[in-house]
Amino acid sequence: MLQKVVHLAALLLVVLRPNGSTVSLIIVSWTRFTYISMADDTLYSTGMVEEDFSFNDRVAEVFDDMLDRSIPYYRTVIEGMAQLLACRLATGATLYDLGCSTGTTLLELSRRLPAMNFHYIGIDNAPAMLDKARRKSAMYSKTAILEFRQDDITRCALPAASGIICNYTLQFLRPLTRQAFVRRLYEALPPGGILFLSEKTISHAGRLNRDFIEIYHSFKKQQGYSELEIAAKREALENVLIPFSLQENIALLQGAGFDEIETFFKWFNFTALIALKRP
Repeated sequence: MLQKVVHLAALLLVVLRPNGSTVSLIIVSWTRFTYISMADDTLYSTGMVEEDFSFNDRVAEVFDDMLDRSIPYYRTVIEGMAQLLACRLATGATLYDLGCSTGTTLLELSRRLPAMNFHYIGIDNAPAMLDKARRKSAMYSKTAILEFRQDDITRCALPAASGIICNYTLQFLRPLTRQAFVRRLYEALPPGGILFLSEKTISHAGRLNRDFIEIYHSFKKQQGYSELEIAAKREALENVLIPFSLQENIALLQGAGFDEIETFFKWFNFTALIALKRP
């Protein structure tokens, strides 16, 4: 799959008359297209699971397609974040994306919020993901405002953070470490700071949880994944992606000290939360 980036240019044309004089200048504009490779996600097309899921080179190559086809309303969530950031943060604020992968969230936010002049910092521990994020940032001429760092998100410093994003990241951390992690994010934020937490979630209502899972599987089939691929990826993610319920995630935020917490998007077993630190 290819993503198309549109560039506008102009051609200055001077027409020479037979007598040697020139006529009016004619400007002809045209569109030039640059393409960014976005490989199709066929990692599990054979149904074989060779290893547990990890953010390795093979995953990085197809990750953008995987994201678009596996996370319902991903860009709708980003649009919601953009609107909330415009409401809550001052111009020039620093925004971190922890577990930034290929940088899609920060690229989309920078496109939606040009007047805010935010400083965007993405942190991830996967070199292949960061390499792709940097290439995309350069392609879209965003290197002046987007920065990508390789580091451990559970330990790295977050200086001058006004807002922090964890988009489908917490679910990959060991459950026993999550409370301390969220507490560290709380402590890194200033009074009035924002944390966004988007997660795949489970429901403690057993029958409804099964319904939600079936609806999600139907969504993935509509995106072109086969039953074989869906089953194989589910096996690869077992014990790697461990979702909490909405109530458990809210409890983590409350336990860390956040006093205003609200769901701003929910689609069956996918949930996006915003948490504010007391001013």
